[in-house]
This record gives sequence, C-alpha cells and structure tokens, in this order.
Amino acid sequence: MNKVTQSERLHISFLGKRNVGKSSLMNKFIGQDLVIVSDIPGTTTDPVKKSMELLPFGPVVLIDTAGIDDVGELGEKRISKTIKVLTESDFAIIVLDSQSELSEKEKNLFDEIRNLEIPFLAVINKSELGINFKLIEQLKSLSIQFHSVSCYKEEGIYELKEKISKLLPNDEDTPLVSDLIKQHDVIVLVVPIDLGAPKGRLILPQVQTIRESLDVDAIVIVSKDKELRSALNKLKDKPKLVVTDSQAIMRVNADVPDEIPLTTFSILMARYKGDLAEYVKGLKKIEELKNGDKVLIAEACTHHAQEDDIGKVKIPRWLRLHTKKDLEIIHAQGHDYPENLKEYSLIIHCGGCMLTRKMMQQRIKQAKFSGVPIVNYGVAISYMHGAIPRALEPFAEAINEWELLNKNI
Repeated sequence: MNKVTQSERLHISFLGKRNVGKSSLMNKFIGQDLVIVSDIPGTTTDPVKKSMELLPFGPVVLIDTAGIDDVGELGEKRISKTIKVLTESDFAIIVLDSQSELSEKEKNLFDEIRNLEIPFLAVINKSELGINFKLIEQLKSLSIQFHSVSCYKEEGIYELKEKISKLLPNDEDTPLVSDLIKQHDVIVLVVPIDLGAPKGRLILPQVQTIRESLDVDAIVIVSKDKELRSALNKLKDKPKLVVTDSQAIMRVNADVPDEIPLTTFSILMARYKGDLAEYVKGLKKIEELKNGDKVLIAEACTHHAQEDDIGKVKIPRWLRLHTKKDLEIIHAQGHDYPENLKEYSLIIHCGGCMLTRKMMQQRIKQAKFSGVPIVNYGVAISYMHGAIPRALEPFAEAINEWELLNKNI
C-alpha cells in the first residue's frame, strides 16, 4: 500500500464559532464518527486531524478546531491553536449557522484568511431549519463563495466535496527533481548508511526522490558513498545528476567528475518546500556572526538524539569551526519557533520533510518578518564544507543569488 504522509497532503481546516456544526460536518465529510459531537459549547478543545482520500483530488488532511468565540483563559489558548492551524492550512472551510447573521468574529476571520491568501469556502450548516436571508446578503456583499448543507439530513455533503475538490490549490508545479531529469536519464542517489540512518528503511526525501524519478521514467541507481566510485565506473554513460546526503557531500564531491551535476537531498527539499534563494542569502550571515551571537537550530520533528546528532552535535561543531566564534546555540524541536525570535542572529532550519510546504513557507515568513536570516541544514552544511557553489549549480535561481552574494562574502 502506498501511504502518503501527512506532510505531503493538503491540509483543510474546519473553522467557525462554537456549536455551528464543525465537528458534525467533518464527521459527515469523512463518513465516520471521528470527532465527538455535543450540544455543549466548546466540546472540541484541541485540533483533531484525519487523513482521507478526497476524490477526485487525492490525499488530504482534515482538521477540526475549537470555536473562534471560545471563552475564558483556556478558551483564549484554544483560539490561539485554531489560528495557528489556520496559518498552516492550504484551504479553509468556514462553517456558519443558517439561523444567524455574520458576527464580528466571523467577519474578522474572513479578513484574516484573505490576508493570509488562503483559499476558502463558507459552508452554511443546519439548512433544514431555513437560512437567514440577511446572512446570504452579507456573504454576497463580501464576495464570499458559499455552499449550504444539512448534517442532520445529510444533504449537500457530496456536492460540497465536489466543490472543494475543484477549489483546492494544486502544487504540481513545485517539483522535487522531475524538472532536472527526463525519460531514460540516469540519476544516481548516494545514500550513506550510518548511525543516523533509520534501520530497515530510507528517509523520506530519499524515497520521494526515487518515486519522482521513476514517475518521469528515469533510471535510478542507488549506492552507498563508499561504493559510488565503483558504481560510476560501471556506467556506460555519465549520469544526468548525482544526489547525495549533505553529510557525505565532500566525500561524494571528490568522486564525482566536475562535468556531472551534483546536489544534495536537503537542497532538493529546500527548493521543494522552502525558498532556496532565501536560504542562499542566509549564508552571508554565517560570515557575519560575532562572539556571543545566538543561533537557532530548528527541527520540525522530534526524535531521539543520537551520540553524533546532526542538529545537536555536528552542525554546532562545524559552525564554530567555520566561524571561529564563541556562539550561543539554541535548539528548538516541533512545529513552533521560540517566541523571542528577534533575539537570534541566524536560523538554521532542518529540511522540513515532516512539514507541509505551507507550514515551511510560514516559518520562512516568520523569520523574514522578525528580520532574522534563515538557511537550511543542507545549504549550510554544503557551504561550510566548501561544496557551494557546486551543489547549487543545477538551480539557476540559486546560482544567481550566490553570484550576487559572493561579491560581498
């Protein structure tokens, strides 16, 4: 079974006031009673996620949220979580009560969604009770597209799914590697098997690169770094591209002839989910770091740190050796940055393979808004090991940024 991870699915959030039927609508949407439904306001406290196939679109994640009109100290925290879900959503469903007019909180929510440039649809629930004509007038005056349903009578649900399938954003224009290779091209993937490699499986970027290469009918060869030279010697024709793990970049760089394009999985992910040109800009800050500067090393997922952990051990060591500065290095794990982001001189972020593209873009925006340069693991490691600009050469936008930057480094 080909299981699509949540990070590769579009995220659809259900938002609105308490007791408008967000949880009921999500249950009808997925066809099962996943979320607890009650007449008591505030039943949903923390966001609830469910993966499903939304045909004919494909795999998505649905997220139920607490009401935007929750009350009390805990209510404020729940609202904060709801807004956080919204900022990371690819599409929003705003559930409204058919008997009510738009409240100020709902109007503000629509404004916030538009400011975030998130596509959305207003869904009027409880249509079996009749629909307040003033609500329709308000939605039309605000140019808000809407659809009516009855969760009680199970009416309008199928049509809602079809409408949302057509409105969802399509990220097919964001390739991982398929624009760099074509049918019958040979791509060599160098996969070191070390302490950081998961036992019995490959890491997600490696799997994704293999799959996308096969989708364009390219020929994929997978080798460990120690066997790379032998693998290349056995090829009749030169490969179109070699991709390696960032930590092996210098060993691989020595074995791959200059005329063969070379990059890393992390740099592919930087372009796929992040902003490669922005990360290249962040390299300048590495050279500007001073004694006492705070550097944030951010990982989107949590994992058990091993003896020679990349984020906690290797990158700090390489950074101090490269800059020869006494730096204060802080580690943060999970989907949230520290609140005091402006205190940091630089953010070195993981590849974001467990984040959606929307989430990763939001984290880059947060860094830029706070005035903090950001670079990802792969770009930073390749730079500190002398593999830049070679590892950027397959990407014109990154090389252009590097040439501008190199004048000042």
